[in-house]
Amino acid sequence: MKKFKAALLKLPRAIGRGFKELAEMFIKGDLRTRLSYLIMGFGSLTHGQILKGLLYLGFQILYFFFFFGFGWQYLKDFGTLGTATQIKVWNESLQIYQRMPGDNSMLILLYSVLTLATLVPLIVFWRLNIKSSYKAQKQIEEGIKPNSFIKDLRTMLDERFHITMLSIPMLALTCFTILPIIFMVLIAFTNFDQTHQPPGNLFTWVGMTNVTDIFLGNTTKRNTFFGILGWTMVWAVFATFTNYILGIILAMMINKKGIRFKKMWRTIFVITIAVPQFVSLMLMSKLLTDTGIVNVLLQKMGWISEPLPFLTDPTWARAVVIIINMWVGIPYTMLMASGILMNIPQDLYESASIDGAGPVRSFTAITMPYMLFVTAPYLITTFVGNINNFNVIYLLTAGNPLTLDYYQAGQTDLLITWLYKLTVNQQDYSLASTIGIFIFIIVATVSLIVYNRTGSVKKEDQFQ
Repeated sequence: MKKFKAALLKLPRAIGRGFKELAEMFIKGDLRTRLSYLIMGFGSLTHGQILKGLLYLGFQILYFFFFFGFGWQYLKDFGTLGTATQIKVWNESLQIYQRMPGDNSMLILLYSVLTLATLVPLIVFWRLNIKSSYKAQKQIEEGIKPNSFIKDLRTMLDERFHITMLSIPMLALTCFTILPIIFMVLIAFTNFDQTHQPPGNLFTWVGMTNVTDIFLGNTTKRNTFFGILGWTMVWAVFATFTNYILGIILAMMINKKGIRFKKMWRTIFVITIAVPQFVSLMLMSKLLTDTGIVNVLLQKMGWISEPLPFLTDPTWARAVVIIINMWVGIPYTMLMASGILMNIPQDLYESASIDGAGPVRSFTAITMPYMLFVTAPYLITTFVGNINNFNVIYLLTAGNPLTLDYYQAGQTDLLITWLYKLTVNQQDYSLASTIGIFIFIIVATVSLIVYNRTGSVKKEDQFQ
């Protein structure tokens, strides 16, 4: 967390240094360097770096064609997301109504984001073009021949090879992760829902309306959000720590001296992992229905007179999903813990036994501290994964049982399954996007705070 804060504090300083550097190069640069501020590649061309100058100039020309030939037609409507709606016009010759296309809010928003994003590489290459011209100017003043394009290319494949290798992954990250996230965030500030579907209907900006609906405006949405948020956190805590602690205990039992057929026991639990999780979950959802084999068998045995509400009662359903999650999750922790337990020095247990410590005391004073130190990042990742655990909830209960107190959600829905229903079933994209933002804030906050407080980070060089 301290490093994160330090990076945030350094960001304004770095931007300030960048502006200062540009100002200094403009003041100290010659006419050719100053003209590079307007015409990219001009300084390189006139300083003898012909190929580099042509590349910079070609980039600027292509960008202008892209911006004014494609991007601007969408960017100019970014403030309204379109005003011309699709209309029907009567065609006398064909004696039918024809649809006349209008603006498309979705495309306006999407391509506007893309156009604004392309300003980043433009600024980067514009700055590189100025620095290249200024560097060539200084080399000429010192009587040194400016670097050729071939020499610069060799530098990118040698001293700066790390930059070359990271450029493609960073480009892919930007295109397939960062830009979609920005687009999703912007959707949260619109009224893009079932009644505002482009191209037939336009959607527009509504500011913080979706946020205020959740916290202040709409009572049903507010109750739904906070009710589901509370259950999501309860589910994440139980799903994480039951699997974690019971998985460790199971691994200790199998690894305990005197236990025979250790490989057989491990194999049995590994088989449960080999079965695809969605198969196990869908099978259990069928077994636990009112007419499922579990209720039918219990009734035939005379143990119950009517079906148990495994998936129809809110309390039962929530307990069931936690228990079933233990069935599919404990073997993973058992396998991980087995390897770690084998690396704990046995001298620690022998010393504790000599001092009179029993199994419980040894577990709390030796096993758990060691496990927590080694597996803290895994534990955080599992907790975050359970907040977004779509499969277990949706395949087992589909978020049911339903309730009129919630807005398009059931009483076992998590925030992620509610988001899915809002998107797929109700086409309420703006509200779903708002929920997605809150999920990100919760997950990012919990991850950063907890991770930076763990011993794995604070005492990574001290643990023995």
